[in-house]
Amino acid sequence: MDIIYKHGFNLEKNDDFKIIQENLSKEIILEDRITEEEIKSCAGVDIAYWQKDNVDYGACSIVLIDYNTHKVIEKAESWGKINVPYIPGYLAFRELPLIIEAASKLKNTPDLFMFDGNGYLHARHMGIATHASFFLQKPTIGVAKSYLKIKNVDYEMPGEHKGDYTDIIIDDEIYGRVLRTRDHVKPVFISSGNYISLETAAKVSMSLVNKESRIPIPTRVADLETHILRKRYSEI
Repeated sequence: MDIIYKHGFNLEKNDDFKIIQENLSKEIILEDRITEEEIKSCAGVDIAYWQKDNVDYGACSIVLIDYNTHKVIEKAESWGKINVPYIPGYLAFRELPLIIEAASKLKNTPDLFMFDGNGYLHARHMGIATHASFFLQKPTIGVAKSYLKIKNVDYEMPGEHKGDYTDIIIDDEIYGRVLRTRDHVKPVFISSGNYISLETAAKVSMSLVNKESRIPIPTRVADLETHILRKRYSEI
């Protein structure tokens, strides 16, 4: 899989990124490998970026949360140069090296991973939550704060109350869910990553939201950690 990290990759001359995504998408399993009752821990994953001397850098934070108490069990991190440019639809190739490195440092094994980004809700069903699952070998969920329109299909806004939702349906297939996690607060966009159903992904996401934010605790805490990491490492 070294090809996915190749420096200076040019999609106009080589479509390997697309081929990798299309091949992996055939192996996605949108069924529960674990039930909600069996979940004991959930890891939130997020990445922050900065630039120094015209070089892109990134820092990844993984925060492991106790599923029932919502307390932090463990934190892991990684940082370094980013060798793949930002290309819409191919974010995973940019982020995976840092995610894999940070995950390898965890002393405890999460029951599932939750990403600040998409999973199945992607033009080729290969958002970061889905792509990373093939390396992490655990159920994954994508929780995005905004929607990148797919095939020019927009979404229908759900009701204003906690738990209200609408599904994003494209070509008669459900790609993801627009979920209101708190009353009268902007919704989030939930999608299965891999090895989990959309129903369970939505239920898990709802159970990890508190009154402080519309974002589930694991990815919210990971996001806060990345701000700390960016400040620390950008000053080196």
